[in-house]
Amino acid sequence: MRGLAVLILVAWLLPGAASFASDFASGVEAYRKQDFGGAFDRWRALAEMGNAEAQNNLGWLYERGKGVPQDYDVAFKWYREAARQGNAVAQTNLGSMYERGKGVARDYKAAVRWYTVAARQKDPAAQNNLGTLYQEGKGVSLDNATAVKWYRLAAKQGNAHARFNLGTRYQKGLGIEQDNQAALRLFRQAAKQGHAGALFNLGWMYENGRGVRRDEAEAIRWYRAAAKKGEPRAQSTLGLRYRSGQGVAQDDAAAFEWFKAAAVQGDMLAQFQLGKMYQTGQGVVRDFESAVKWLRAAADQGHAAAQNGLGAMYSRGLGVPQDHGLAVDWYRAAAEQGDASAQFNLGAKYANGEGVGRDYRRAHMWWNIAASRGHKNAAYSREHVEIQMTADEIKRARRLAAECEARRFRDC
Repeated sequence: MRGLAVLILVAWLLPGAASFASDFASGVEAYRKQDFGGAFDRWRALAEMGNAEAQNNLGWLYERGKGVPQDYDVAFKWYREAARQGNAVAQTNLGSMYERGKGVARDYKAAVRWYTVAARQKDPAAQNNLGTLYQEGKGVSLDNATAVKWYRLAAKQGNAHARFNLGTRYQKGLGIEQDNQAALRLFRQAAKQGHAGALFNLGWMYENGRGVRRDEAEAIRWYRAAAKKGEPRAQSTLGLRYRSGQGVAQDDAAAFEWFKAAAVQGDMLAQFQLGKMYQTGQGVVRDFESAVKWLRAAADQGHAAAQNGLGAMYSRGLGVPQDHGLAVDWYRAAAEQGDASAQFNLGAKYANGEGVGRDYRRAHMWWNIAASRGHKNAAYSREHVEIQMTADEIKRARRLAAECEARRFRDC
């Protein structure tokens, strides 16, 4: 029950404390039995009498909508009441509300203030969260060394998130000397606590031989453990492995299931791969509308290959009404990210006058760029269109390509 106060009050602290402790404990027992309404009833009276632990727990119930309708404003109110009394767990929860902008306007500086107060009381969640804000430079100046300091304090108390975060600092050498062995040790500790990110990182380290001897089978084992925990990167990775047969028996149906599991969580790589499988009928019945749905999901997140793929669907009218203008828009979005296939396709649109005015110079420019990036058909297409161009137009097209490259494909 992370975020809940579960300590029972000592009877001699104040008159009537024994009754307080009994009511509080019965609320904890009800919560453990998932009788959230019962927990709410027992804690509410205590909270209204000023009991900080009960106030924090009411905030928790309101934040998550357990036993009561979810209400971030009321959750914030109860967290603040408890935090002002010095309850470290409530101070951490209040900091989290400020960090996420729930029940209050997002305010990273306020989050830092409350996390700091709780962290100084040795609350490990606050120490970890404070480390993250220093790592990301939110509400404070970015400071990896200070992030490491707070992660270390929380990790020593056994906080799994802090162990994972400290491991990533060692892995990348940020705020501390790079040390794969230390990273591996921390990831193992967090993995034993069920931390999905740590499970994934262990798989990556075994796959790439970082801090440990390279072991494909062991990498798959850790990826699978992370995927079963719902880690989308691990699910995508397993999908790729099953699709290609790398380290596992090739299995399109299994690849599809793992991609789908990650895609519904918003993983854009999995969304792209799922779109491709629907487009080609690999591992699933071909379905152009579903292909468009998943390609669009990835494209909206900026996945260049998905943007190019979505452009192709509009160009051919597969799963959507044919629309060359939208095809050009999606090709351009991918081309500006340096996708050679999209650059080639955009050149073809200019050459054919589809969705844009026919412009052999622009076609030549995009094909020249695509050829320089290794597209196998771009050089032939560029040479073919030169038949329709004058020497001056070819010279101008080459200059346009150089200018476009210098602008990193923007506004071309």
